[in-house]
Amino acid sequence: MTTARFRALDLRVDTKPDLTPVSEADRRAEEVIRELILASGRGEGVLGEEFGDDGGDVKWIVDPIDGTTNYVRGVPIWATLLALEREGVVELGFLSAPALGRRWWAILGEGAYADGVRCHVSAVDQIEHAAVSTTSARRMPDGWRTIVERSWSNRGLGDFWQHCLVAEGSLEIACDSVMEVWDYSAPRLLVEEAGGLCTTFTGDAPAKGESFVATNGVLHDEVISLLSS
Repeated sequence: MTTARFRALDLRVDTKPDLTPVSEADRRAEEVIRELILASGRGEGVLGEEFGDDGGDVKWIVDPIDGTTNYVRGVPIWATLLALEREGVVELGFLSAPALGRRWWAILGEGAYADGVRCHVSAVDQIEHAAVSTTSARRMPDGWRTIVERSWSNRGLGDFWQHCLVAEGSLEIACDSVMEVWDYSAPRLLVEEAGGLCTTFTGDAPAKGESFVATNGVLHDEVISLLSS
């Protein structure tokens, strides 16, 4: 569904109340996912970015296109994110980026995988040796500048992909100033099952509408200290 409409010249794009873009592909992809979940007969609900929360103790958390800004501009860094939550605990995370030809998943207690191969965070233990990324540098606190100045490499890879790269050990630090539950549920499980840590900039558990930082774990305390100072 998403691949078929990617770079379509007649793609319809609207602006939501929060001034972020939404395309016809976002909406249709979530509709298809909801139809499949309903047809399964398992009675699972859906919490989706585009059409809200059905409620229930077992639900799929859905971001039909994470990286819509990229999608509507023809940049191939976008993905469909799915997470299965049971009684408040995310048990499975799945991230599919067809334009990149990549797919990641994680199962609680069973590890993280990139294209079917087990992945792990890096063991880098100094910011001076770290590769770091954020989605939007202009929205970051002053401490981010310190991290960038000290880091070995800094990039703006953004959205889901930077967190996947932390899980793969290609980056050590990835940050977003604001993430919603459908943005972070799958990436969080992936990073943590790969051995990393995910919190807000103040070190609290990730939460709706709050900041989000994923690290290899070794650097987490120092990163939090800088971001929250």
